Amino acid sequence: MAEKEKKAEVEATDAPIVEAPVISEAKANPEKFLKEFNWHNYQEGIDEVDDKQLKEFEKLVAENFVDTLNDEVVEGTVVHISDRDAIIDINAKSEGVISLNEFRYNPNLAIGDKVEVLIDVREDATGQLVLSHRKARVIKAWDRVNAAHDTGEIVNGFVKCRTKGGMIVDVFGIEAFLPGSQIDVKPIRDYDQYVNKTMEFKVVKINHEFKNVVVSHKALIEADIEIQKKEIIGQLEKGQVLEGVVKNITSYGVFIDLGGVDGLVHITDLSWSRINHPNEIVELDQKLNVVILDFDENKSRIQLGLKQLSKHPWEALAEEVKVGDKVKGKVVVIADYGAFIEVVDGVEGLIHVSEMSWSTHLRSAQDFVSVGDEVEAVILTLDREDRKMSLGIKQLTPDPWTDITEKYPLASKHTGIVRNFTNFGVFVELEEGIDGLIYISDLSWTKKIKHPSEFCAVGDKLDVIVLELDVEGRKLSLGHKQTTDNPWDKYETEFALETVHNAAISEIVDKGATIEFNEDIVAFVPSRHLEKEDGSKLKKDETAEFKIIEFNKEFKRVVASHTAVFKAEEVANVKAAVKKAATAAAEAKPTLGDANDALQALKDKMDGKV
Repeated sequence: MAEKEKKAEVEATDAPIVEAPVISEAKANPEKFLKEFNWHNYQEGIDEVDDKQLKEFEKLVAENFVDTLNDEVVEGTVVHISDRDAIIDINAKSEGVISLNEFRYNPNLAIGDKVEVLIDVREDATGQLVLSHRKARVIKAWDRVNAAHDTGEIVNGFVKCRTKGGMIVDVFGIEAFLPGSQIDVKPIRDYDQYVNKTMEFKVVKINHEFKNVVVSHKALIEADIEIQKKEIIGQLEKGQVLEGVVKNITSYGVFIDLGGVDGLVHITDLSWSRINHPNEIVELDQKLNVVILDFDENKSRIQLGLKQLSKHPWEALAEEVKVGDKVKGKVVVIADYGAFIEVVDGVEGLIHVSEMSWSTHLRSAQDFVSVGDEVEAVILTLDREDRKMSLGIKQLTPDPWTDITEKYPLASKHTGIVRNFTNFGVFVELEEGIDGLIYISDLSWTKKIKHPSEFCAVGDKLDVIVLELDVEGRKLSLGHKQTTDNPWDKYETEFALETVHNAAISEIVDKGATIEFNEDIVAFVPSRHLEKEDGSKLKKDETAEFKIIEFNKEFKRVVASHTAVFKAEEVANVKAAVKKAATAAAEAKPTLGDANDALQALKDKMDGKV
């Protein structure tokens, strides 16, 4: 039996025992004896307790003993600590036992400490009272967390570890979630620096259904910052210079923390020079001075500047710099129309694409320079008021048109490179800055060319003859076909009118057919001239004799006929027969009528009537 039950039995045995009345009194006064006899003691074996004493006893029990039947959290005292357990006195019939594992968070637990416990098992198999400190902490923790959420109370929490999107914090024994965005007002780059630290938090959200708690450290900081923010905003003025800390860097600018108030330095206000990204100028957590450029009515959006704290580079440009000077710089930006060169920090000049080469055949700026290139140029124009400068590269070399008549006289032969096409001709570059045009009609003596791309390709080398030269207009007319003899001069004799040639029908086309006498001469045969002697017509790939009935050297036109070949032979035969008949008639002296009949017959034969 437990210690306290034994104690209760001892106290019960010490209660006064009512002795039975002596027999002599019963015999002496039986009526009085029966009247005063204690039937309760006789039946129960104990004295009857007075109601007042009973109430006092119940009061003492209520004050000193707990009701072990209710699952309520009670406070107990540590009375003994073993290697594995802690013995807790909760003023019950017996002490309770709690495993030391439940006190791992408190390694300094000592005898006499007050702890909160929950009665887990009233009596185990050995009659021992089993308590739980962990469950009591959870119950009390939820009460305290709810109270902190309702009242806005600041609580302490222990950062246990990192997790996806934030941290796990122990608050009153409950694992709460601390989002990464709620750790601080500035972005956090190293979450591990907060692990195993005790910090102050504010309970911002509780999900009772899923037993989730969300806490925030940022809310505490914002409360302090809000006070500072109002003070700072009230003092803001345009042109004011403040010290700030780089809070965040983006591709378009830098956010500066002015001590509770954030301002933006746009990338164009970081440096007088062109930069590709703000991190070329500043870095995170860097302290720097900035000037207030502008802000909205509520002063919630503040525009800051960094470059405005230094003198504009154009104002610092040396006075001795003038038009015609040679300067060196770095290519910072390339556009289709030219390239911007940074001569000194913050001072740029434009080299237009037309000033990059003496060639009148314009190309893209990318064909001449690349970003980052170091180039030398000549100052063409300089406007200090408008802060504009134009530069040129081609001026560093002599103008090739200066002695053009000596290098490229009329009728001189040269070799050039095809640079591009137009519908009417080909531009050929003889040297850098010297371009000439070959009209489409001057490409070939024999080929009929619809577009120059049919004859050559960009990058091809062509032999040319200078046909015309306009020095003032910087125009050069070239010819390619003139580099060879005109084969039509030879063909004019070879394919003269009435000459006959053998060839095969190449193609049947509309209104006739074509035949190829050689690689240059393609003749046309009209449909009516395809008729053979037997009345049928020539077909594709069929070989026959053809007579040239038209030759035009200027327009390169040749027309041939097969029909004219045999008709011409027949006419010749008729002519010979007429001559023979006339001779015979003269010898026979025929009559005039006979002669007329003979002539009529010949005429009919020639006309095809016979």
